[in-house]
Amino acid sequence: MSDGFLLPGEHQLAEEFAVSRGTLREALAELKRRNYIATQSGVGSIVTFDGMVLDQRSGWAQALEDTGALVTTDILRLEAITRPDLLSRFGSDQFIALDRRRCTTDGTAVSLERSLMPASGGLERLPQVGLIDNSLTVTLAAYGFIGADGDQWIGAEPLNEADALLLGRPAGTVFLKALRTTYDRRERFMEYVESLLDPLHFRLHLQFGTPK
Repeated sequence: MSDGFLLPGEHQLAEEFAVSRGTLREALAELKRRNYIATQSGVGSIVTFDGMVLDQRSGWAQALEDTGALVTTDILRLEAITRPDLLSRFGSDQFIALDRRRCTTDGTAVSLERSLMPASGGLERLPQVGLIDNSLTVTLAAYGFIGADGDQWIGAEPLNEADALLLGRPAGTVFLKALRTTYDRRERFMEYVESLLDPLHFRLHLQFGTPK
């Protein structure tokens, strides 16, 4: 392997060598300690709201609150659903669906989020007991699901009629679309969320190279 060769992602390496991601991370850490591989600092992308960084590790609600943004959250749906199309991806077709809309104080909707969590580990009771402190992140943590890693993709697409109605915009209005999958510290799938974000407020900021 030549200098400067970019290693594949953890998921791909773990599958290729038939090991868990925990074992893989330990091996990569040892290779780094022996100076066989190196990591490049300062590379990554973040989402901002009105120019302020959103630390999504604590969830959208807390991240928005930390910026000082006055945003309210409406829960549109919290129920158990079956998704056979996701069986091969997540190892189950039973999920808890949570749909939320966030609005500014003047009633303008700025985001629509559809989250799927596994209907297991106690989460199957969420439709009956609800969220703790109206926070999905706090609720997941209370049931032992604490985010450790995952991935996020961000693009843009026009709103369909149903989403446009929920967001109070004309159909075809272009919104950012974020797809995020999160796994917990025990490498269990814990959340898949599709977010539609108003590009007048949300931006994607990319950092690269060594921070100055």
